[in-house]
Amino acid sequence: MRYLLTWAAAAALALPAAATAATWDLDPAHTSVQFSVRHLMVSNVRGEFGKVSGTVQGEEADPIHAKIEAEIDAASINTRIEKRDTHLRSADFLDVAKYPKITFVSTKIEPGSEGHVKVSGDLTLHGVTRPVVLDVEGPTPEMKDPWGKTRAGAQATTKINRKDFGIAWNQTLDAGGVAVGDELTITIDVEATKRTAGAAETSLHQTSAAEKK
Repeated sequence: MRYLLTWAAAAALALPAAATAATWDLDPAHTSVQFSVRHLMVSNVRGEFGKVSGTVQGEEADPIHAKIEAEIDAASINTRIEKRDTHLRSADFLDVAKYPKITFVSTKIEPGSEGHVKVSGDLTLHGVTRPVVLDVEGPTPEMKDPWGKTRAGAQATTKINRKDFGIAWNQTLDAGGVAVGDELTITIDVEATKRTAGAAETSLHQTSAAEKK
């Protein structure tokens, strides 16, 4: 993702585009990337990434060719236990010093079950890029917030195997089994705002000015 999640990520994932080309920005304050993984083969540990950004670009007349990009700050992982989070940031797991970003870039959008779409894309995690498919519920109807911004939302879910991304650390239990499961269930709740023409022009101007420096 230029900006997933994911890890839509990922998951502006099916937000409606305007009649002409439009860009939607994920609202970091109202977008979350959550996950759960089996612990000791008896319960699930849940966590989230606190820093997520991303965009959806497309046209209403051609929604299946919309482009979705998202970026997650890997170090923003939070499972509510600092000692555990420190371990998850280490080379045993995410290795955030070497791989600070988790990204998602869509490659295909297809109709799914009623009220859903399937978003295929490339997820880059721990320096490894793999295809994933997100089941997206939504988008919600567009609405105006009290400050005049146009908003919409969606929810995406998927499952991945952490070993597919080179994250293989584990600990064998004396009674059999392992400490940490391989499969992660990921849920992405997205709220996004549509850029206005003025905001798009400002962004373009800022980019051009930066390129000249």
